[in-house]
Amino acid sequence: MDEATILHADLDAFFASVEQRDNPALRGRPVIVGMGVVLAASYEARAFGVHSAMSGSRARRLCPHAVVVRPRMSAYSEASKAVYRLFEHHSPLVEGLSIDEAFLDVRGLERIAGSPAEIAARLRWDVRERVGLPLTVGVACTKFLAKVASGVAKPDGLLVVPPGGERAFLEPLPVERLWGVGPVTARKLRERGLVTVGRVSQVPEAALVAMLGRAAGRHLHALAHNRDPRRVRTGRRRGSIGSQCALGRARRSPEEVDAILLGLVERVTGRMRKAKRIGRTVVLRVRFDDFTRATRSHTLPQPTAETTRILAVARGLLASLDLVVRRRGLTLVGVAVANLDDDPPLQLPLPLDPWAGEALDAAVDEIRVRYGRDALRRAVLLHRPSGIEMPLLPD
Repeated sequence: MDEATILHADLDAFFASVEQRDNPALRGRPVIVGMGVVLAASYEARAFGVHSAMSGSRARRLCPHAVVVRPRMSAYSEASKAVYRLFEHHSPLVEGLSIDEAFLDVRGLERIAGSPAEIAARLRWDVRERVGLPLTVGVACTKFLAKVASGVAKPDGLLVVPPGGERAFLEPLPVERLWGVGPVTARKLRERGLVTVGRVSQVPEAALVAMLGRAAGRHLHALAHNRDPRRVRTGRRRGSIGSQCALGRARRSPEEVDAILLGLVERVTGRMRKAKRIGRTVVLRVRFDDFTRATRSHTLPQPTAETTRILAVARGLLASLDLVVRRRGLTLVGVAVANLDDDPPLQLPLPLDPWAGEALDAAVDEIRVRYGRDALRRAVLLHRPSGIEMPLLPD
């Protein structure tokens, strides 16, 4: 692939930008979306160090004059749908990554729509004029490089990496720009003097594998040399379904954590059944009070979307971390189910026992479809807020 025809389009500070669009008094001011935990921060708030997933109290200490607003998920969902309609108007090949970012492939559109740079500029103008939101676009010959370009161009920018200019663009960038490099990996690289992408590209693949492990080492070696053969793919179903809850810094009892875990599993399995998906691998992610993280997973012999079965696995995974949890405390819990398959139509009637797993799940889903998500709740969750349900791309 030697043409820069892949666009990575990313809405800037999406939730906060929607709030600023809908309330002119917020424009140009620091805006924080989310009360207990920051879901999004405008660039004016980010200048003071505020970022998503930060506790609301810390964000207000960093930026005491910020305007804090409650999230409006329906407004964000409608804005996302409007933007995606424009994506699909500009290219037949759109691969959604989330509600606020996507890849577009504009190969072969030069005669009818102009160069990739012209298409990107027109897309940004359309999103601004028709939806009222700022959009940053990176244009390059690979998906990885297009995403890096949009990150460098933020906020509200357009950056084209021309064919032949990839190395000159990539090499001076900090290692954190490599897709998949988080704080832990970045620290390992920087401890060895590998502070830029160019320095990483000079390290043999075998040395990176020894340093980071086989998968991560090979992945970073390829990206540092801009090797990314992936095409923009449409109609691809998501590979996992998950949900997480930030707990704040206050210590939680085991009973409280278990109730939160139950709520997360119910949400995840309900989404799975709605999408007619079943999954094999249960993944638990936690963040501790000292900001370290841990991930545990277990793969079942048969895929399922049953709440009780997945909850039992999630509880077992959390129990395996019990000593660490008691010593460090939890600030975030997340549950996901991966290795998803399509759920085949039932060949047999549901069990006669109304409390059996599948029968109970089906009855609960039916009541919630008719009367709303909070119409039927488990007793342990009765006096707990149901939490914010983030808008998602259609599966």
